[in-house]
Amino acid sequence: MGRMKLGINLGYWGAGMDADNLAVAREADRLGYAVCWAAEAYGSDAATVLSWVAAQTERIDVGSAIFQIPARTPTMTAMTAATLDSLSGGRFRLGLGVSGPQVSEGWYGVKFDKPLARTREYVEIIRKAMSRERVAHEGEHWTLPLPGGPGKPLKLTVHPVREHIPLYIAAIGPKNLEQTGEIADGALLVFFAPEHAEETTLGALRAGREKAGETLEGFDIVPTVPMAVGDDIDALANLFRPYTALYVGGMGSAKQNFYNKLAQRMGYEKEAAEIQEKYLSGDKKGAAAAVPRQLIDSTALLGPVERIADRMQAYADAGATTLSLAPAGFTLDERIAALRTGVEALERAGLA
Repeated sequence: MGRMKLGINLGYWGAGMDADNLAVAREADRLGYAVCWAAEAYGSDAATVLSWVAAQTERIDVGSAIFQIPARTPTMTAMTAATLDSLSGGRFRLGLGVSGPQVSEGWYGVKFDKPLARTREYVEIIRKAMSRERVAHEGEHWTLPLPGGPGKPLKLTVHPVREHIPLYIAAIGPKNLEQTGEIADGALLVFFAPEHAEETTLGALRAGREKAGETLEGFDIVPTVPMAVGDDIDALANLFRPYTALYVGGMGSAKQNFYNKLAQRMGYEKEAAEIQEKYLSGDKKGAAAAVPRQLIDSTALLGPVERIADRMQAYADAGATTLSLAPAGFTLDERIAALRTGVEALERAGLA
């Protein structure tokens, strides 16, 4: 495999790190990172954060990882994407995801059903709006304009800077990955382990690309990878225990946890069950302790620069095209140092 680009994932805004996040984004811009992503759940929204970052950076792309599908109508998302692309001078990337049952139903009051069909329709309407044709759509989830009323098909009045704004979908499960390969320009991934890439991720993405008459060539595969720099691998892995336990054990319900299923597909059936059981019974410490170090090590970048360079090579060999770093660090200096280490490791791996 040839080159791989670097991204930075700022995660959620407002965890007392607002000024730091901006400094991280600006340093990433200076260092030549390709893209800066921002997330949303039920706190800060990604669109406002991205406009704030775009206004204070020069070259780096800004991307939503992700805009939540239940939060906005598809045409509103098209408006936001076109506006952000226009304000940033053509630097916006649109990442979408269905979120999860708790947030969709608890926060937005939107039923979490048929996520695949809903995503497909959402993307169809966005593509229609962004191409600046008049938007008319008759689907299971959206009908535009509403029948029998004063509504008429309208077209977007803002010109995005680019003909085509790259569209990404956050995907974990096999069916979602396949659909993402078929209808998107890239996939936003988490807990991506190079050793298990083919069976957990690439096979399904490739099948989707084939449906669309395409290959993985030119399709952006973007894992977000936690990163911690240092010599004590065990201590560094421990930093990510609570994070891994939260996702594998506590995201979704006992029946519906995509991350838990992913850990199972990587061969951690027994451990995934134990982590979930402990987490859901309130024993978060026990759940974190039950996370195998190997699971963390295979889905994060841990160690000194040479070891991180080796792992970056493994990610590139496994098909990753943009590696979005989520550097651990309690201080801004630690996060900035990690950004610089990322660039150095990429150069050492010969991937820059």
